[in-house]
Amino acid sequence: MSTNHLGVKIRRIRSERGMTLKALADRTGFSISFLSQLERGKSSATLESLKKISIAFGVNPSYFFEEEDTESDQSLIIDQRMDAHHIYYKDLGTMVTNRDFAPLFVVLKPGQTEGNLITHKGQEFLYVIEGTLTVRLENELYELGPTESFMLDSTRPHYWYNYTDSDVKILCVSSEVKGS
Repeated sequence: MSTNHLGVKIRRIRSERGMTLKALADRTGFSISFLSQLERGKSSATLESLKKISIAFGVNPSYFFEEEDTESDQSLIIDQRMDAHHIYYKDLGTMVTNRDFAPLFVVLKPGQTEGNLITHKGQEFLYVIEGTLTVRLENELYELGPTESFMLDSTRPHYWYNYTDSDVKILCVSSEVKGS
C-alpha cells in the first residue's frame, strides 16, 4: 500500500466522522503536523501509529488495507500489505458487517522490532502459525512458537515483535471497537 493511499483513507474517514485534525491529534497523541503530513503522503505510519489512529476512528487496522472495489470478492483473496514497515494484514472477516470481533492474518517480517506499547478497549487472542512471536505485556516478555496462543486484555500496555530472521505468521482475533 502506498503512503499516499493510506493518507487518502485517513483523510476520508476523518472527514466522514466530521473530525478535525486537532480532534484526531487529541485522540492519538500525535501532532497535527504529523497527521497532516500523513494524510498528504509526506510521512509514513508505523504499526503503532496506525493502531492508534484506527482506535481513534473506532475501526480495525485492516480498514486501511481493504480494497476499494467492493463489487468484487477480490478483497477476500488479496493480501493487503504495508510495504514501508514489512507488516502484512489480511482481514479474514470481511463478509460480515457490524462485527463484534475481527479475525486477522498477520505476517511480521524479520526484524519487525520497533513500536511502543499501546492500549485500547477489548481483548486480543494471538495464535502463532509459523515462527517465533514475542509479545510484550507491560514489563513482561513472552515468546510464542508455532501452535502456541496468548490472550490479553488490550487495556493493558502491549505490543508484538519479531526478533527473528524469519517471518512470523499469526492469527489475531481482536474485539471490534464500537463507535468513535
